[in-house]
Amino acid sequence: MIELPVITEAKPRKPDWLRVKLPVGKEYAHVRSLVDEHKLHTICESGNCPNMGECWGAGTATFMILGNICTRSCSFCAVATGKPLAVDIDEPNRVANSIKLMNVKHAVITSVDRDDLKDGGSIIWAETIKAIRTQSPKTTMETLIPDFRGVWDNLYRVCDERPEIISHNIETVKRLTKEVRIQAKYDRSMECLKRISDFGLRTKSGIMLGFGETEDDIIETMQDLKDAGVHVLTMGQYLQPTKNHHPVINWVHPDEFLHYKQIGIEMGFKYVESGPLVRSSYHAEKHLFDS
Repeated sequence: MIELPVITEAKPRKPDWLRVKLPVGKEYAHVRSLVDEHKLHTICESGNCPNMGECWGAGTATFMILGNICTRSCSFCAVATGKPLAVDIDEPNRVANSIKLMNVKHAVITSVDRDDLKDGGSIIWAETIKAIRTQSPKTTMETLIPDFRGVWDNLYRVCDERPEIISHNIETVKRLTKEVRIQAKYDRSMECLKRISDFGLRTKSGIMLGFGETEDDIIETMQDLKDAGVHVLTMGQYLQPTKNHHPVINWVHPDEFLHYKQIGIEMGFKYVESGPLVRSSYHAEKHLFDS
């Protein structure tokens, strides 16, 4: 086993390996101009993703549906919490039009949690997938979905549209779930993932590190994900959005991420993306074709 650095600072300073390269390249510039000209919205921009330039250059972009107000209040997430606005029934067409204008090859769709809706937002989810297929039939899709509060008919409404990948992020280890994902349930998320896998779809999940989890915690959660039938696993460093969010307890060294990647490969995951700047949609197009 490799020797891993021990960081004990209460409020650790961001290390050098988290420096982000400025986005460059012809493809990035082209997408940037389209986004600005047509006032298109991507979570890549609003979330200040460190990999935006690389992903746009590869023809991948992420879009958030069902508004920008979440009914949950996870301690790690910068999305506003409160009472969401009414569902916009034209949203599926607008998202599909954005994807067509940007000539996106692989689209990642995500959403806020809509626990206020009986269908959990699953109807808009299904209509969005249909609209994208109609306007851009060659575009492949990953849908990063909520747990729909365990109302599995709503989950199956999305599964029935058979996007190329369905992902649901576990976000943190079992021991810290109540602290980090306040209204979520670890076992419910695992059941959600298992049901997706049992449906016969490529299944994906992600974990953030830096909340103070131990190696045993991480390996336990990785094994639970593998047992749930997850094919693709992403692991990245948690970054605190504001001073009011959960603090970063520790910075995880790149060598440690490589260590967990090797463990994941040995466990039998088809694809493991693990590094400080990895986010759930990082190299999303490879999760479709290389695994």
